[in-house]
Amino acid sequence: MKTLLTTTAISIFLFHNLFFAQSNYDRAFYGGINYLSEFIAADEFKTYKNDYDDLVQVDMIYRKAVDFYNGDISEALLALTFTCLPFDHIKVRFLFGTQLNFPLPSPPKKVFDDKVKNLPKILFFDSPLNNFGDKDKLAHFFGNAFLRYNFGFFNLSKFMGIFVETVEEGLFVEGGYSNRDLIVNHLGELFAESIKKNSSILPSDILKVYQLLFIRIKL
Repeated sequence: MKTLLTTTAISIFLFHNLFFAQSNYDRAFYGGINYLSEFIAADEFKTYKNDYDDLVQVDMIYRKAVDFYNGDISEALLALTFTCLPFDHIKVRFLFGTQLNFPLPSPPKKVFDDKVKNLPKILFFDSPLNNFGDKDKLAHFFGNAFLRYNFGFFNLSKFMGIFVETVEEGLFVEGGYSNRDLIVNHLGELFAESIKKNSSILPSDILKVYQLLFIRIKL
């Protein structure tokens, strides 16, 4: 895995209570993670994957989150950030080559594994054509959307997106600086600004902008 999310770094400190057990489907943060993870891991979602492309699947997951939180977009974006994480721990370097694993909020292991298998992976024209694809980009997208939606007045999302991408290259064992991650971070910000103005906007409407960034006009 090459990425650590902007929101992961912040939320571990701001939402320390998330590591304690809560009932599966209450409307709190952990309940949302469990509910959405089980939705993605379920056989029913596998059938969607046969009938719909990956961007439509992202929209389905987003709608499911917003419905679960009774239209509260902020809560939905935060839960989606952790639900879409394709890993359940952070491996951190310490002195003398030592490493420690820090757990992230996630569902039970079986649900987590099935969820990761089913996460949409072909999001862009240049998504890697392998089993993993761009699964890690969804959490970048929703994490930065959450930050911009709530804290955009001083552009925390852009600052943290650049900061975390830079720090993870040296501190986190599986991290690495990625220009594609930063592009997706900005798309997440655009999504947040868009849904403030029009709540019917879907993630796919914004993720499609990625391709436009690579169009070259030939004279």
